[in-house]
Amino acid sequence: MPNRSTRRTFLKNSAAATSLMGASVVHAFPEHVAVALITDNGAPVSAEPVQWALAELRRAFTGKGATLSAASSKLSIVVAPPSSPLAASFGSVPAITQPETTALIPGSYRNAPAILVTCTDTRGLVYGLLELADRVQLGDDPLAALHFSTPIVEATPNKTRSIARAFVSEVEDKPWFYDRAFWPRYLDTLAYARFNRFNLAFGFGYDFPRGITGDYFHFPYPYLVELPGYSKVAIEPPLSPGERQRNLETLQFIARETVRRGLEFQLGIWTHAYQWTDSPNADHRITGLTPEIHAAYCRDALSALLKDCPQITGLTLRIHGESGIPEGSYPFWQTLFEAISASGRTVEIDMHAKGLNQTMIDLARKTGMPVKAGAKFWAEHLGLGYHQADIRAAEYPREGVTGAFAVSSGARNFTRYGYGDFYGQRDEITLLYRVWPGTQRHLLWADPALAAGYGRAAHFCGAAGMELCEPLTFKGREGSGHPGARNAYADGVLAASTPDTDKFVSTYRVWGRALYNPQGSSDAHQRWFRYQYGPGGSDLSFALSCSSRILPLITTAWLPSASNHAFWPEIYSPISILPLKGKLLYSDSPAPHSVGAISPLDPQLFSTIDQHAADLLTGNPNARYSPGEVIAWLEEMVESSTRALNTARAANSRRTELAAFRQVEEDILILNGLGLYYANLFQAALCYSIHLRTGDPRAGEASLIAYRKARDSWSTMAKRAARIYKPDLSYGEITIRRGHWLDRVSTIEQDLTALEQYFSTKPVQTGSASVALANLARTPKRPSFAIDHAPPVSFQRGSELVLAISTSESVTMATLWYRHVNHGERWISVPMQRLNTTWKATIPGSYTNSPFPLQYYFEVRADKEATLHPLLNATLNNQPYFALMPAQT
Repeated sequence: MPNRSTRRTFLKNSAAATSLMGASVVHAFPEHVAVALITDNGAPVSAEPVQWALAELRRAFTGKGATLSAASSKLSIVVAPPSSPLAASFGSVPAITQPETTALIPGSYRNAPAILVTCTDTRGLVYGLLELADRVQLGDDPLAALHFSTPIVEATPNKTRSIARAFVSEVEDKPWFYDRAFWPRYLDTLAYARFNRFNLAFGFGYDFPRGITGDYFHFPYPYLVELPGYSKVAIEPPLSPGERQRNLETLQFIARETVRRGLEFQLGIWTHAYQWTDSPNADHRITGLTPEIHAAYCRDALSALLKDCPQITGLTLRIHGESGIPEGSYPFWQTLFEAISASGRTVEIDMHAKGLNQTMIDLARKTGMPVKAGAKFWAEHLGLGYHQADIRAAEYPREGVTGAFAVSSGARNFTRYGYGDFYGQRDEITLLYRVWPGTQRHLLWADPALAAGYGRAAHFCGAAGMELCEPLTFKGREGSGHPGARNAYADGVLAASTPDTDKFVSTYRVWGRALYNPQGSSDAHQRWFRYQYGPGGSDLSFALSCSSRILPLITTAWLPSASNHAFWPEIYSPISILPLKGKLLYSDSPAPHSVGAISPLDPQLFSTIDQHAADLLTGNPNARYSPGEVIAWLEEMVESSTRALNTARAANSRRTELAAFRQVEEDILILNGLGLYYANLFQAALCYSIHLRTGDPRAGEASLIAYRKARDSWSTMAKRAARIYKPDLSYGEITIRRGHWLDRVSTIEQDLTALEQYFSTKPVQTGSASVALANLARTPKRPSFAIDHAPPVSFQRGSELVLAISTSESVTMATLWYRHVNHGERWISVPMQRLNTTWKATIPGSYTNSPFPLQYYFEVRADKEATLHPLLNATLNNQPYFALMPAQT
């Protein structure tokens, strides 16, 4: 088990990471202080985004009472590229070789303290200026915060750091779409967080063009452009006079404001269907289109959009059957892509990776534009901070599939929920990871450790980066929207906080900064919490960090469905501990569809509940992470979060009733209640599984005790949440995608009653559960073998790769597990050969002779103990295997 993460070590690490700041923040800005702002007049300083960032810095200074002047004896801010004469007085400036580098160089200018903000490109200068503005705005003593003794130079390994915002509900999304006061504030948040792309997505409201109700913008073109050659194409009932033009002008405004802040503007078009089936209650219908002119219309409409909105630098397209275009309809895409080729500028093509095959890649590449595959990260959920080592059996390739999904559900089935085999095509297509909104949609999440893990995983084996579907994504989807703010607060004080995205500023800041620099400090996060929440800000931040890991751990270790359309762990629709008797709730769960049978999302590294029960009974040492360990981690997260939250309350006695504090506090309490529910649910299922194998009544009693604790945890949490949130948090049409925690209590009670009835039948005892229950009662502890491994830098294709580890003498067996970085393949294991305390194994040249990178890890055993190397760390945010790229030839 990883070392325990404590508040003390968390704060210690945060302090170490922020040691670049040379002075503590203790006082207000002195009166009549003048600050000089001196800028180079050439490129890139003259670019619009840099001028916007300069205005932000001026606003920050004047907002704190500083006077801006041509010269200052206190502090000068010099903004110039390294080649500018203005940079000469700062001596030897560190070499800046990467775009988007943030460089703040302390020194002197005209014999006074100064900071050089420098970079060779626009975005790097923007980030440097915003870093200074952020310190000024959020610091009690901004002058001290800007005096530091060593340079701050940060570069990013992730070329794309994107936020996606989807329009899925006319009733809930039109207000923010049209709100021109909202957009600057929202885009400011993204820029300060160092995201470099904003993706506005249309056609995301349904997976299939049937059962449609709320359909505004679902087929987006006729809502934005009117084409002279297609006069019969119309929307019924018609839009109000001027509405189409207003939509286009709003899109243009959003794009301009995005680019003004130095971000790329991406347009997402997820649906090209124009006919709804089985949809008698649809709000609108598209008329005048026929299959014969459909492709040409889409091409010409897209061409018009690209002309009317020149800020569009990329398109995100769903290309499998859910797009409304049957798979294999290549002429449609070839026609559509003509609009991109003819645009007269570079427009990136980001194709959703599900079902993506070589034919579609070739069609996109023929445009001459950059091509990306947008692969899902952890299926449609939030997992831990690494790429799942393997996919579930339900996602393996299939043969003989026909119909509209013949590709994505057949031979390319393994591309549905991960990186597929795209690492074997690195010369033809670049991977971009998309974090889907399945695990945590509604509640606040902001853990710097988890975000840093994602930041490292974003450029795994040379990937381009990552896009996050923002908080509240899919709110009001499938026509389920309600008037009013999307946060759906029942509590009037909390509901008064608008716009709804203000609640998630900490989420944007944590994830944007971690994607920019996964190894960077968490100072910007801590700075925000100190500013927003006062003396208890660090404790509140730590509490939220611990709670934010709960649901990603759940989805990694136990996943009833990979689809966000089904499994929603925030407001989970429960299944039974007993085998399924009624309607199947999660169609991609393994039989008998009970809690104990559910597969982990990473089945290579995590055990199922039923497998762990068998291991406890037989004494079999299983090196995979067990449900027992998951239970212990969940309990530790809740305990650590609760302690820190209590400390934050005590330190913030005057602020605890304020909306900002309570929004964080209430979501932490819900998450902690969920953590205790799942921990006890897993315990109950383990004991049931042990009872099933032994008939020992003690296991049945233990199962009921645990299940009652699970019920109580959920019920207590739900009753409090009923005072905070409205009864219907709607993310879809049917019950599994909407409702409230209180709605689920009756189902939990029914299953508990069924379990009580099952155990009351007193089945014949065939074995003893005493040893298994005793082992289960102990806190799991991984064996402390000394294991050392020096991974090679790369490997030669076609050559044998010898891998070695050194271990303590107590180790009696070692196994090498390896695989191409290809979700279409399964892992291979080979016993390692021992010489004293060194173990070696060889990956044959026939296997390395491949375009794919390699990944591997080790399993080590001694007597009745087993473990893995490398292990997950204390914050569960590292990569628990090694990855190697082929050597460059």
